[in-house]
Amino acid sequence: MDGGGLAASRLLYIDDDKALCYLIKKGLERRGYSVELAHSGLEGLARAEAEVFDLIAIDHYMPGQDGLVTLGQLMQLPNAPPVVYVTGSDESRIAVAALKEGAIDYVVKSGSDDFLDLLANALRQAEDQMRLRQERDAATEALKAANGRLEAIVAHQAVLMREVNHRVANSLQLVSSLVHMQLAAVKDGPARDALRDTQSRIDAIMQVHRRLYTSEDVQVVNMHDYLDGLISELGQSLCADGALTLRLDADAIKLPTDTAVSLGVVVAELVTNACKYAYPKGKKGEIRIQLHADGEAGYRLVVEDDGPGFSPADPVQGTGLGRTVISAMAKNLGSQIDFDPDYRGARAVLAFKAS
Repeated sequence: MDGGGLAASRLLYIDDDKALCYLIKKGLERRGYSVELAHSGLEGLARAEAEVFDLIAIDHYMPGQDGLVTLGQLMQLPNAPPVVYVTGSDESRIAVAALKEGAIDYVVKSGSDDFLDLLANALRQAEDQMRLRQERDAATEALKAANGRLEAIVAHQAVLMREVNHRVANSLQLVSSLVHMQLAAVKDGPARDALRDTQSRIDAIMQVHRRLYTSEDVQVVNMHDYLDGLISELGQSLCADGALTLRLDADAIKLPTDTAVSLGVVVAELVTNACKYAYPKGKKGEIRIQLHADGEAGYRLVVEDDGPGFSPADPVQGTGLGRTVISAMAKNLGSQIDFDPDYRGARAVLAFKAS
C-alpha cells in the first residue's frame, strides 16, 4: 500500500493482547502499513492525542476501559482519523453500537487466516471513504471560495454601475438645467414648447438613472417610485400654475432598465400632450396615469384626461415629433399605443410585456 513510493499509511492498533498485536503488526506491515501499538484504551487515547495517525483500529474487549468508551473519546478529538472497530464477538449489537459511536467499519476478530485480509480490506475502504470525504470537503470549500469571489465581483460591478448611473444622472441634470435656462430666455411660443418637450424627455431618462444609483439592484427599476418621481418633475415643469393635477396609480412593478426608459418617455410625451391640449389654459383638470400587471407577464399603461378627446386621425398639432417619439418607444416595447374611441376624454392605452 505504499503506492509506488508514497508514504505508508500510519495506523494505531489498540488491543490488550500483546501477542496478537505483534502478529497483526507484522501482517499489516507486510501489506504496506506503518503500525504503532497501544495496549489499553487510555494508552491509545494518549497516543492519538499526541501523534498524527491516518487510521485507528480498536479492539472491543479490553480491561479497565473497553473499546466503545475509547471510541467515543477518540471521536471527540479534533480531526479524528477514521476508526475500524475490531471485536471478538459476532453480536450485532456491538457492531451497531460501534457504528453509532462513529466507527467507519467493523471486523469480527477470529483465529482464521483470512482475519488479516478482512482487516486490511476494511482499512483500505476506510481510507477510501476518508479520501472521498476530504475531496468532497475540499471541493465544497473551493466552491464556497469561488462563490465568494463571484459575489465580490458582482458587488464591485454593482458599485461601478451605480457610480455610472450617478454620473449619467448628474450629466442629464446639467443638460436639463441648461434647457431650462434657454427656456427662460426664449420668447417665441413654439420654441418654448419645443424646449419644454425636450426637457420632459431628458427628465424621463434622468429619473431612471437616479433610481438605479440609489437602488440595490442596478438592473431593474421600481416603476411606482420611478413614475412618482417623473410625474413630480413633470408637474413642476408643466403645471406650475396649479390648475392641473397629475394623479398616479401604479403597482411597484420592477422592470428592466431599457423597458423603464421607453415607458418613461411614453408617459412624459402623453402627459405633456395632455397638459397642452386637454384643457383650456387656466382651467382646472386632472390627468391620470395608471400602470398595472395585466395577465401573464404582461403590463398595461393608461394615460387619460377629461378633455375633448383625441383620435389618431386628428390633424397634427405642433411639430408632430411627440407622436413619432411615442410610436418609436412603443415599438421598443414590442407594442403600440391605442386610443379608446369610446372614452369621454382622451385615453391612451399601451399593453406590453417586459423583455
